[in-house]
Amino acid sequence: MLFNSFEFIFFFLPVTMASLFIISRTKHRYSAAFLFIASIAFYAGWSVYYTPLLILSIVFNFLVGKYIFRKASSGDGGAANRALLFGVIVNIAAIVYYKYIDFFIEAVSQVTGIHIDLLNTELPLGISFFTFTQIAFLVDAAKGKTADANFFRYGLFVTYFPHLIAGPILHHREMISQFEKPKSFGFNAINFSSGLTLFTIGMFKKIVIADNIAPAADAIFSSASRINLTFMEAWTGALSYTLQLYYDFSGYSDMALGLSLMMGVRMPLNFNSPYKAHNIIEFWRRWHITLSRFLRDYLYIPLGGNRRGRWRRHANLLTTMLIGGLWHGAGWTFVLWGGLHGIYLTINHAWHAAPPHFRRLIPRPLGWLLTFLAVVVAWVFFRASSIPEAMQMLSAMTGGNGWALPSPLAYVLAPVFGPSVTSGGTFGNGIIDATDILPKIVAALTVALALPNSQQILARYRPALTSAPLKKHQITWRPTVIRGAVVGAALAMSLVLMTGESPFLYFRF
Repeated sequence: MLFNSFEFIFFFLPVTMASLFIISRTKHRYSAAFLFIASIAFYAGWSVYYTPLLILSIVFNFLVGKYIFRKASSGDGGAANRALLFGVIVNIAAIVYYKYIDFFIEAVSQVTGIHIDLLNTELPLGISFFTFTQIAFLVDAAKGKTADANFFRYGLFVTYFPHLIAGPILHHREMISQFEKPKSFGFNAINFSSGLTLFTIGMFKKIVIADNIAPAADAIFSSASRINLTFMEAWTGALSYTLQLYYDFSGYSDMALGLSLMMGVRMPLNFNSPYKAHNIIEFWRRWHITLSRFLRDYLYIPLGGNRRGRWRRHANLLTTMLIGGLWHGAGWTFVLWGGLHGIYLTINHAWHAAPPHFRRLIPRPLGWLLTFLAVVVAWVFFRASSIPEAMQMLSAMTGGNGWALPSPLAYVLAPVFGPSVTSGGTFGNGIIDATDILPKIVAALTVALALPNSQQILARYRPALTSAPLKKHQITWRPTVIRGAVVGAALAMSLVLMTGESPFLYFRF
């Protein structure tokens, strides 16, 4: 079941919301149990076959977590740590089996030359998110940071349907305390209207923007290994995917936060205009914020963080990002993507250590451009189905197949780059219609860079949990008739264009 589907919007959501508001008003203590069951039903609507796995994972981690917390609280750190090790191994074993076993089999076969049949395991939906969420719970239980939670509240924390499929990665201390509050899950007009507005913004991003850019990215990437792409085609494909992923993930994040806010619960901010970042460190503070937080708290810091010298910090950064890349998918393209970002971060930290007068050689606008181009290059590996396909794309993007450019641009650049720069034929393979996709790219990039994000628009209503207050913008939302009409029009347009199934890209991860 998708957020952007008729069965969700016109059946699951209204039935769940209405029932929850009634239960919360009459028997509040049953609210978490009801929403836990509804969230299981939501998951089953997409993946009935793996629903027992989800339930088993919740029961296992709840019991192990209770045991770890009890031992840690009583001072028996040895027993707590042994139970923690057992729990982490079981969770990692599950995710390795379902997500990475075929990847490892292929790697072993390539190295040894011995043919080993693949298991062809199907990836359970959301396994990366609900597994990482529970590993964090177990680690914090061993530190005595978790409360002895009620099973239904714990189960809701793991399965809470706004986040279950593609995040954000939740932390127990942020969510369980909200579930316990007497006013949680009750109807509140401001929460409901601002949440619906946020949901609509996200839906508009996904259906109207991301899904309209997607065909160009798909067409160009699928052609990269078969034909020689022109310079403009390759860059159009890379930028199309860069913006498709941005609006797809940003749209999901807004929809998830909006759904939760409608129920009076705030989830952590997961997306904050990352393409406005002026360096790669800032990019990772804005992109998939909860994953960055998880990798920092449960991998980078335990590895030693920056406490053991500059070179050890660089090694820890690279290791963390390689694992972060592998978290996204079982393939060498994801590993290379993570490795690239590890290198980017290492260079960025080294740059920050340089003398101030040296750092001033790169002004902020140039810093933004370099950051954006580095991110686009890395996305090529993230999107490509294989390393050769990615290399074909990058070769075309750097003029490997010639520099056929629009006539005015070719005239300007020819004296610099020589006869390899030619005019005309910029989309000579006929893969896409340039007059259709180029205005979309320009418009989407302009919106991403020049306009406030959804959190800034709704800042006065605190739509998400965040450690730093978001700057309010002149374009703000308030519950007025005119603004309501604009939101209604955006929702209507999204519903009209909502045809067939269009899964969010992060469903794959």
